[in-house]
Amino acid sequence: MNTLFTILTVLIVLAALLLIVVVLLQNGKGGGMASNFVAGNQTFGVRQTADILEKVTWGLVAFIIVVSIIASFSTGTNGAGIDVTDRLENVTTDEQPAFPTAPVDIDVPATEVPAE
Repeated sequence: MNTLFTILTVLIVLAALLLIVVVLLQNGKGGGMASNFVAGNQTFGVRQTADILEKVTWGLVAFIIVVSIIASFSTGTNGAGIDVTDRLENVTTDEQPAFPTAPVDIDVPATEVPAE
């Protein structure tokens, strides 16, 4: 596996975990976990803490999006140049199994359904 891809994946996971913590700290309609951190609110003020948490949230979201796009480009095929359409063109119908058919017994006479 590509080392760059592994590093970027670890960064994305760490940013996602940090994003979870930051979202839980935000003051929602029910008070949230931010109300438990009274010392932080007294130091910075309630409004400034909410602004900082919101900016950190949007920053983490942008970081995850950008790093995810970079990680998707880092997963190349190592110069093999194999395309999905190349794989589809190489598939033949001979390789696919035929659909099974139900056995038909010609010697057995058809039974009639009794009338009610």
